[in-house]
Amino acid sequence: MENNSEVINFILVGLTNAPELQIPLFILFTFIYLITALGNLGMIMLILGDACLHTPMYFFIVHLSLVDFGYTSAVTPKVMAGFLVGDKVISYNACAVQMFFFAAFATVENFLLAAMAYDRYAAVCKPLHYTTIMTTGMCARLALSCYVGGFLNASIHVGDTFRLTFCMSNVVHHFFCDVPAVMVLSCSNRYVSEMVLFFVASFDILISLVVILISYIFIFITILKMKSAKGHQKALSTCASHLTAVSIFYGTVIFMYLQPNSSRSMDTDKTASVFYGIIIPMLNPMVYSLRNKEVKNAFKKVLGKAKSSLGLGIDVA
Repeated sequence: MENNSEVINFILVGLTNAPELQIPLFILFTFIYLITALGNLGMIMLILGDACLHTPMYFFIVHLSLVDFGYTSAVTPKVMAGFLVGDKVISYNACAVQMFFFAAFATVENFLLAAMAYDRYAAVCKPLHYTTIMTTGMCARLALSCYVGGFLNASIHVGDTFRLTFCMSNVVHHFFCDVPAVMVLSCSNRYVSEMVLFFVASFDILISLVVILISYIFIFITILKMKSAKGHQKALSTCASHLTAVSIFYGTVIFMYLQPNSSRSMDTDKTASVFYGIIIPMLNPMVYSLRNKEVKNAFKKVLGKAKSSLGLGIDVA
């Protein structure tokens, strides 16, 4: 990709320039990142280590946790460095890399939520055929499609952004290299790039929302036909965690990317980005653990084994 840019690095404005807030925000974001890392990596290890959780639903949760850890790791360490040592400069290439991985993992999560909705549809609406529908091969193909779609989407946006010429301001009014925040700095005509961003992002979100909406229409129709109150409760509890994750993720992303540029505010974008780029990856493990009995039982098993090991160690001592 040929680059005629005179800009060799960018300066990230960050969340705030107030000196008295730098250390408190560093502590806060470090705490959030640690919780996110422990929650998502812990969820992956818990699922992989418990044979009872080796089902299609938990297969997708493993990938969701991996993706959550991936896209928050693309952003948060740089934000923390900015708070601690005031390092707000990011090189041209590092900016492109950060943008690529954030866009890739965020889009993979978008598609994963759709795949998980289809899985819930199969579990509730086709329970007798569930094992033949959601086979190991089918789950692998769905997950692979999510990653291919996510990384292809990121390639389009990063390539489209960095083909532009940057020859004036290099100050990014954001705390990371997000596509709209960098694109607006270009001194070349960016109309086509903005249209590509809008339509590709709209298509990605729309296709996933359509899959989710259709899946849940059939799920709710099936639930309404159930005569057993216990069946109602079981079906709803099966979908509750996924619906919570969908509502949080899409509510923020739609607000962030599908608004006209004329009404776009960088301060508002930054607030929304903190939520879906840093807070949501921390919340998802809590959503899937606190609302899921099987995960709770697996966690209790781990705690029980840990206590037994400690007790054995004390007895031997």
